[in-house]
Amino acid sequence: MTNTFIDIGIDSQSKWGQKVCGDTLIAKYIPEQGRVVAILSDGLGSGIKASVLSTLTASMALKYLENNLDIVKAASVIMRTLPLCQIRQISYATFSIIDIASDLTVNIVEYDTPSLLFFSNNEFAPIERKTVDVANFNRPAVLHLSKITASKNDRIIFHTDGLNQSGLGKRGTPYGWGTDGIKEFLRSLVLKFPHMSARAMAKQLVNQANVYDGWQCGDDTTCGVIYFRDPRPLLITTGPPIQQSSDSLLAQQFRGFKGTKVICGDTTAKILARELNLKITLDVRRGNNDIPPLAHMDGTELVTEGMVTLNKAFEYLSAKQLPVFSHDNAALSLANTLLDHDEIRFLIGTKINDANITLNNASVETRYTIVKKLAHLLEERYLKRVSLQII
Repeated sequence: MTNTFIDIGIDSQSKWGQKVCGDTLIAKYIPEQGRVVAILSDGLGSGIKASVLSTLTASMALKYLENNLDIVKAASVIMRTLPLCQIRQISYATFSIIDIASDLTVNIVEYDTPSLLFFSNNEFAPIERKTVDVANFNRPAVLHLSKITASKNDRIIFHTDGLNQSGLGKRGTPYGWGTDGIKEFLRSLVLKFPHMSARAMAKQLVNQANVYDGWQCGDDTTCGVIYFRDPRPLLITTGPPIQQSSDSLLAQQFRGFKGTKVICGDTTAKILARELNLKITLDVRRGNNDIPPLAHMDGTELVTEGMVTLNKAFEYLSAKQLPVFSHDNAALSLANTLLDHDEIRFLIGTKINDANITLNNASVETRYTIVKKLAHLLEERYLKRVSLQII
């Protein structure tokens, strides 16, 4: 894997009146092969039935790719497995498969989904596609195959038809938003925010589709964005060192880190403030009943309380979607900061804090345990590069 980080952002909105989205998007890093794969599937119809079909399709594709089955072979097997709708004579699910090698060669298979977009050098680059005929229950079906080589700052945008068909039949968009409209919107986004994260861009696209639908989506709408960029490093320091003699080492590593810095823990913050001769300012206006407020220290992005905030951030990141952002919520600020960075280093002090011993809350775990769980979640679900160091 090159030093280019592959940032993948996902956002979705279920059809108006449905509690479950019928689309599924799975992304995974396969470390043994240095590959990143992303699979998007759109189940026929909407609701739970569509969700089951798309989940089955995406899961099959992921399993085949994890076992190093050729991407075209995998797609062909899936095509022959998918049942046909007897009424409409179409497959019960469509899919796009994106397989990114360690040298940033990208192999793509698309079946009956909107053509993905490749944004390179501040313009949409053409993609050469070839077709492969695959029989599906004796009914001809066509796979579209393509290969591109990505470079730093390139983006791939892929989505279900709920995005390009949003606004269909509405004044101003009688034929839907359309691919040309999506391209124009993306150009303006990149012009205004050239370093926008994949997560933020996917959310902007789905939100705009929702606007065109009058906030009542006519179909399940899912968008994925892949952004090839320099990694964004983050240091999270939490917990005092087990030996007080290591306080200066903690401060030295914190000061020397090149990237964004976060402190989780009152005692940790006091140690660093003392060692670095800095002042901590508590923002008592920004807090709520469940989560302690933020503090401020020069050169630090966030200063939060420790255990409660870490546990709550883990809870937020474990959910399907984060709550609406609030500056008053330190745990939500921490969760968003984690998602906005790629190479995340935890510097963990293992001294037991007396406040945690007396904290009467069974949901609050030991610091190292919660950090390990958080690290695993960030690696598996969000494809972050995470390292842990005990001090």
